[in-house]
Order: sequence, then C-alpha cells, then structure tokens
Amino acid sequence: MSDRQLPWREWVPDFVLLAALWGSSFLFMREGAHEFGPFPTAWVRVTLAALILTPVLVWRKEVPVLAVHWRQAMSAGVLNAGIPFACYAYALMHINTGLTSILNATTPLFGALIAWFWLGDKLNTTRALGLALGFTGVVLLASDVPGGISFKEGGSGLAVAACLVATFCYGISGSFTKRYLQNVPSLVTTTGSLWGASLGLGIPTLLAWPIESPSLHAWAALGMAGLMCTAWAYVLFFRLMTRTGPARAMTVTYLIPVFANLLGVIFLDEVVTHWMIGCALVIVAGTALASGLVGRK
Repeated sequence: MSDRQLPWREWVPDFVLLAALWGSSFLFMREGAHEFGPFPTAWVRVTLAALILTPVLVWRKEVPVLAVHWRQAMSAGVLNAGIPFACYAYALMHINTGLTSILNATTPLFGALIAWFWLGDKLNTTRALGLALGFTGVVLLASDVPGGISFKEGGSGLAVAACLVATFCYGISGSFTKRYLQNVPSLVTTTGSLWGASLGLGIPTLLAWPIESPSLHAWAALGMAGLMCTAWAYVLFFRLMTRTGPARAMTVTYLIPVFANLLGVIFLDEVVTHWMIGCALVIVAGTALASGLVGRK
C-alpha cells in the first residue's frame, strides 16, 4: 500500500510516538555525553539496544533473514546510528538540546538532495527552492548561536557542523535503505544496523573510554536512550520507512524539536528564543518543499 492510500490511523500514532522518543533522546544523550564523551555515549546507546533486540530477533526466527542481508543492514547502521549518534553526543556537549534538535530537522533536506543524486528522484523548481530555503534557515539559525560561531576546539561552530554531518548521514541512510533494504523486516534491519554501528564505534570507544567511572545518573540516562530512544524507536522508524516510504518517515524530524525543546525547558532550564522558532519554521518550510510534501496533488 502506498503512502497516499495508507489510512492515517495506521501510521500517525507510530509517527507521534517516534517523535516523542527521539525528542527525549537529546536530553538523555546530553546527560550521558558530559561524563562518557561522544564515542562511548554512542557506543553504549547502540550496543545496549542491539543486546535488547537480538533475543527478540531469535524468538521471531528472523536470524536467517539477517544472515542474508547482514552486510547491507550493518552498513546502514554506521550511517543511521554510529556516526550520527557520536556527532550529536559531541554537539550536545557544546550547544543546547533545542538548537541541536532544530538542526536535526534538516534530515529530509539532505534526504531529498541525496535521493536526487543517487536514486534519480525528480527535483523540480519547487523542491529546489525548498532546498535553498531550508539551508538558508540553517545559516540564519547558526548565525545567532550564543557566543557566536567558533571553529576552535569545543566551539559552537564544530557542534553545528557535527549536527549537519549527522543529518547528511541520515539522508544517505534513507536512500540506502530504500535501495537495498526495502523489503526486509523492520526488526532485522534495526538489529543488524545497531550491531553494525556498535562494531563501527568499537575502536574509537576503546580509545576514548573515560578514565573516571561515569555516575549512575549517566548510565541511567544512556540506558533510557538505548532502550526507549533506540531499540523501540528504530523498530518504529523502519516500520514507518517500509509502510509509508522514506520521504514521509523522515519528516518525523519536523516534530522532534517540539518534544526536545519542551523537555529542555522543563528539565534543563533552556530558553527557546523567537529567533530559534522563526528559523525552525523556515527550515521546516524548506524541507516540506524539498521532500515534495507541498505541491503534491
């Protein structure tokens, strides 16, 4: 069934729940990253999620399916979890969760651009305008980062760049999944991807593991990130990808900043400025145009 025919009741609940889970992930990763560091934070998150899902994969007798598609699934994991999670963990050590989540909303922007280059998706005038508008919103948002943009070690410029690297990887992952994993069960794709990310992050994590033992609070935060925001969330995401297509599934990033900013305000005393809201609207408008959501019959 195509995304145009699928009744909203069959995908909207998963869509909203996924946005809430991924919105909360910025809070949990921030709490863990300051004690673990970027690579260990990402590794703990994906490895825990992989350990949780593997027994379920065995119970559902889908291991033979993974044995057939393990190369594609594990490769996808480096792009949709390994690199992005490490990038976001780094970013959250230097900029707030609200700004990070808004930059995350550029995912469909890169998804549309990469699908145009790689899969030959049509990029008409409206979609090209959307790309330009979306990237303009990113530039405007970055121009007002507290303290200004600095590309020195630990500066906000590197944090913003890390977020954009993460969304670029998500964009590649969307086209990769559409091309190589379209008909693979979501649990197989998720579990294989997480193990691929875990292996890919193994050596950097070993080299960067913190000298001082992280607190129970940091472990609990990454436990929530692994169980709720990764294991459960990625099953929902790949199910959405399969049922509605990557273009609609990736638009969940439009809703993520709502939950991320709300949690940042409540638990971290962060401030959401009018400029951030305005730039977020520009980015969302651009991504809506670029992904083809606006202009469809």
